[in-house]
Parts: sequence; structure tokens; C-alpha cells
Amino acid sequence: MSKVKKIKENDFLSISARVRVLETKLLTAERMERMIDAKDVNDAAKVLGECGYPDLPEVTFSALEAMLADAQAALFADMGKAVGNDALIDVFRCKYDYHNAKTLVKAEALKLDQDRLLLGGGRYAPAELAEDYRREDLRAYADTFREAIGHAREVLGSSGDPQQADIILDRAYFEELAVLAKQSGSKFLEGYVTTLIDGANLRSAVRAARLDKAGEFLRSVLVEGGSVSPDAIAKVKGTELGKVFKNTAFKTAAEAGAALAVPNGGALTDFERMCDDAVMAYLAKARMIPFGEQPVVAYLYAREAEATAIRIILTGRMAGIDGNTIRQRLRRAYC
Repeated sequence: MSKVKKIKENDFLSISARVRVLETKLLTAERMERMIDAKDVNDAAKVLGECGYPDLPEVTFSALEAMLADAQAALFADMGKAVGNDALIDVFRCKYDYHNAKTLVKAEALKLDQDRLLLGGGRYAPAELAEDYRREDLRAYADTFREAIGHAREVLGSSGDPQQADIILDRAYFEELAVLAKQSGSKFLEGYVTTLIDGANLRSAVRAARLDKAGEFLRSVLVEGGSVSPDAIAKVKGTELGKVFKNTAFKTAAEAGAALAVPNGGALTDFERMCDDAVMAYLAKARMIPFGEQPVVAYLYAREAEATAIRIILTGRMAGIDGNTIRQRLRRAYC
């Protein structure tokens, strides 16, 4: 395990001040409303100029994804250089590596070329990862990542069940997040990862209950590292989840999820939004901290949430979805 970095608040004086300026360009609730109410998708995209994004000559799915990918790469490069704490940045980059791992493992099982689905922004360049995967040479990658890919590949090959491969890779993902957060030296970042794990476990418990798949299946998908133990979650019925999450940021989401935790329990849209809003509520605490790593962590998440909101609005507008439906899909804005 790499050495834990000692966080010094004074190291973040300059970047914290710059983050406060950058926050003024985030996609606020007011800007989202203007995008939703714009006369067409092209006018909606123009609002993004206020957030520092380039003009899109033509708003298409491919152009949108290219713009967001470029913005993400620039963000990680900028913040990584300014912060000088690789583990802190890698907590946010890690999920793209695991998305790519899932894509490669499933593509191999299906005997398909799915490289177009690989995403940039991770710790490892997609093209190099794909090449090394096919050569079965992942020695240069993190141990947890490499071992999880090997295990998922083996299980999918023998069982033909892609869900089992996803479970293996998801578990490894959260394990790596916890290790990276600890290595960063940031208690705030560790709290963020704990919050992510709580949210993932709550979602898994609700979905398992709706499929009537409690017991062994539920225990297989729950992960360690949250403020509520997998054992505590697995011991209660889905309709009782509000009790075990009552002292967490997910209290309201758990109560909503419990009402839906039965077969044919209804749409999960509001529940999913509440889970995401609970994570945003944790990070919003950083707005009260003048300098330190906390504003940086919150800004990185806010940019991630911003990209999601942009996709929801612009793809919704392109598909002709009405404004109220788009609003229902949006999460709480950081600003």
C-alpha cells in the first residue's frame, strides 16, 4: 500500500481560492431552467458558454460526448497539477477504469468489438487498457483492478452471467476507492467514499427486495466500508430499510426506498434522485470551509454532477421530452 499523504491546509490556499472562482461558472439551477425552457436544443446548448464550454456548431450525441470528454480530461489535468495529490484525483478517475473493465470483459464474452464504448478520464488510457487486456498483460495496473478483471473474466466465461462479473468489479471499485481516499490523507474524502458506499448498498437492497432476492444474493452485492454494515442491511426486510439508515444522510431516501421495496413497487426515479441528493448534501458542507482539500473534492464532484445534468437536459431536448419530465430526472445542483 502506498504511503498516506499528510494533508496540510496551507497547501490548498491558492487552489481553494481558484475553486471558489470556478464555482461561479458551474451549471446552476437557474441555468438548468434556461436550458430546459430554451426554444430549441441549439439555444439550450448556448447557455453552456457561461459555464466555460465551447460552442457546439451542431448538437448531436457524439458532439456532446466529445465536448464533455474533453472538458473532463482538462479538469483532471488541471486539478491534478494544482493539487499534487494523485490519490485524491484518482478517487474521481477510478470509476471510468471500471466502466472500461466491464465493457472489455463483456465484449470478450459476446465476441464483439465494443471499443467505441470505452471512456476516457480514468487513470489508464482506454486504448492501452484494451490492448493490454487482449494481450492478457495487466502487470502495470493496480493489483485490485488487475485481479478483479481476471476474476470477472473467469466467472463470466464459466457462468455466462454478466451480473456476476459486474458484482466482482463493483466490489473491487469500492475497495479501491476506500484505499485511495485513505492514501490521500483527507478525512473529508474518506467520508465521501463512505457516503457513496451507503448509497450503493441502499440501492442494492431496494432492488434486491423488488426482485424478491434477499438472503445470499443480497449479501453478495453489498460492500464493506459504509456507515451501515452489510450485515445490518441484510438482516432487515426491504420495507424496513428506513430503520437501519435513519442516522445517515440517506434517511429520507431509505424511507422512500422502503415503500418501493416490494415486487412491482413502482418507479424508482424519485428514490434514485434522493440518493444522489444525499451525496450532494454531504459535499455541500465544503462550501462552509474557506480553504483546504474539501472545496477541491466538492468541486470535482460538482463537475461530475454537472456533466450528468447536461446529458439529461440536452439528450432530453434532442429526444423531444417535455420540460417537466426532464426536471424530474435532474438532481440537486451544487450551487
